[in-house]
Amino acid sequence: MFQTATRILTAGAAGLTFGAAPVMAQTPGGLVYTVVVPAGEFGSAAFLTELLGGLTAARAFCGSTGDSSLQVDCLSERLEAAVGGIPKGSDYEEVREVLQDTSQQLKRLARQNRDPNRGRVTVTSSTDPAQTTNRPLTPVSDAALAAVNQEAARILDDAATVLLRSAEAAQERQTQYAQIAAAIDSNKVLLRS
Repeated sequence: MFQTATRILTAGAAGLTFGAAPVMAQTPGGLVYTVVVPAGEFGSAAFLTELLGGLTAARAFCGSTGDSSLQVDCLSERLEAAVGGIPKGSDYEEVREVLQDTSQQLKRLARQNRDPNRGRVTVTSSTDPAQTTNRPLTPVSDAALAAVNQEAARILDDAATVLLRSAEAAQERQTQYAQIAAAIDSNKVLLRS
C-alpha cells in the first residue's frame, strides 16, 4: 500500500506546476496534503494573502453572530481554524504556534467565565449557511463580559507583539509578520461592543 501511495504521489507531483500559491492534492485513498511553495523569499505571498483573509474573515464571521457573549470563544475557534490551514514545518511555523497559543488562551478564558444558564452553541454564518463553527461555542456570562473582553484584547495584543518582536531579527519576515499582527489586532474591534 505504501509503495502504491508513493507512486501516486510521485506521479501526481510530476504533473504539478509550482508557483507562489499553496498546492493541494488528494490521493485516491482520501489523503489530502498541502505544499506551500515560497516565491523566492520568505513564505509565499499567496499563502500570506490566504492567511490574512482568514484572520480578517474571523472578525466578519464572529461579528455576524449578533451575540457578544460568544465573541471570545468565536475568535478562539476561528484562530484554531486558521492554525489548521498552516502546514507544520513551513515558514509560518512560528505564526502557527502563536495563533495556536492565542486560540487556547481565548478558549480557556471563555470557558472559565461561561454563562451557567446557557449551553454551548454551534454558529452558522448569516451570509453563508455552509460556513459554520467547527465546534460549539461557549457563551460568557453577562456579569463577566466586560472583564473577559478586556482580557481577550490583551491576549490579542500579546500575540501581535510576539510576532512583531520575533520579526525584528529577520528582515525577510518583518513585512509579513507586521501584516499578520495587524490582522490579529483588527479582531479587537469585536471586543469593544
